[in-house]
Amino acid sequence: MKPFYITTPIYYVNDKPHIGHAYTSLACDMIARFKRLDGFDVKFLTGTDEHGQKIEKAAAAKGVDPQDFVDEVSQSFRQMSKILDLTNDDFIRTTEPRHKSAVQHLWKQLVDSGNIYLGEYAGWYAVRDEAFYQEDEIVDGKAPTGAEVEWIKESSYFFKLSAWQQPLLDYYAKHPEAIQPESRRNEVLRFIEGGLKDLSISRRTLKWGVPVPGDADHVMYVWLDALTNYLSALGYPNDGYQKYWDQAIHMVGKDIIRFHSVYWPAFLMAANMAPPKTVFAHGWWTVEGEKMSKSLGNAIDPVEMVDTYGADAFRYFLLRDLSFGQDGDFSKTMFINRLNTDLANAYGNLCQRVLSFIYKNADATIPTPGEFSAEDKALMTMPAALLPALRNSIDNFHLHRYAEAVWQIIGEGNRYVDAQKPWALKKDDPARMSTVLYSLCECIRQIAILTQPILPDASAKISAMLGQEKNDFSMLGVALKPGLKIDEPQPLFAKYS
Repeated sequence: MKPFYITTPIYYVNDKPHIGHAYTSLACDMIARFKRLDGFDVKFLTGTDEHGQKIEKAAAAKGVDPQDFVDEVSQSFRQMSKILDLTNDDFIRTTEPRHKSAVQHLWKQLVDSGNIYLGEYAGWYAVRDEAFYQEDEIVDGKAPTGAEVEWIKESSYFFKLSAWQQPLLDYYAKHPEAIQPESRRNEVLRFIEGGLKDLSISRRTLKWGVPVPGDADHVMYVWLDALTNYLSALGYPNDGYQKYWDQAIHMVGKDIIRFHSVYWPAFLMAANMAPPKTVFAHGWWTVEGEKMSKSLGNAIDPVEMVDTYGADAFRYFLLRDLSFGQDGDFSKTMFINRLNTDLANAYGNLCQRVLSFIYKNADATIPTPGEFSAEDKALMTMPAALLPALRNSIDNFHLHRYAEAVWQIIGEGNRYVDAQKPWALKKDDPARMSTVLYSLCECIRQIAILTQPILPDASAKISAMLGQEKNDFSMLGVALKPGLKIDEPQPLFAKYS
């Protein structure tokens, strides 16, 4: 099987998970699930970023040891994975021994290649962003992100980022797919073309971090530390990590695109390793038209959403409603409308009306069909015929189009029921009724295979109703066996007011 590697950013443990964290994780999970169904050897990674000045200050404010602080908050992100029904294969923490040893090995590689030197840093630093900023980036005394900055002057190790300006530009000219979408690629190229300056990659006044090899007075800059997680989770520097690394896709929010598409590939090239295959930066969520903030108290809690509406419903809205890569707005009204229209009234209604009719009027048995009409054949072949377009949606990160395409078939299924009227055929033409019901079951079976990346729980229930155990894409071309008994179907999706 061809290897496939996809990662979320590792989440900074200064606060509990919110809708932005859930969105990135769900996008990765959808892609990972699809690739597994399509026969790939998938590695899906998420985790937590646990070092840095922000963590050190937050732990001090609570009067606890930094390790105790990150242990508690990291657990909330691990729990989020379970609540959202994610299929990540690993959960990396930057306080783990396997990660620390990998980071220190990478540091030594950068030293050996002549890309690190000792100097003195004097400049602006934003604790909230864990980022250094040049004088010309400061706007009204703040970082371009709006974060407060402080002037720092101390001994520091530097990475020769300036030496990698042209190699980065050359690389991206040859690999335009390496940064997506195009708007983010253009943003990164403008930043690189504006000139790269050497990067401070250690701190002396900070103690909560990975010690610099051979100089314990310094700890590594949190971003050099954090970014290496994508390698440490693969077992770097031991042999074997390359199997997945060559296929690496990083899914990130647009606010951290610079770290992933400027600093990270430069570190890697300096260590004689390939940059990630693709970095995709998606947009941000607002809530009812306003930016999420603690002062407004308007953050969407994934745990509360799942407790109230279920994981499938929350997954569906986030993966369906927003054009992936763009900013989006979370509206309670839009959320409820989407659940009622797409899930309850369309998908749920199709399954319920067909399977309930079979249960009550066909001895709870999938009927044996007669000769198929053109309409029957068209309905049954639609799902499998859609697979190439769905692959294109996944490979090009058009995630919202995936659901759009599948729901068109769900709509066709409901229209077929209305047109064929199996309730009338029961009296007038029972043989034709059997063929119609079989055709619908075969269509629903295949739809349930295609909806697994978005609605894993509901899809599994539908497959179980139809007596199906194996449900990867190879089963799209294997016809449903008639004669299977079905249990009394239960509604799949609730309706909300």
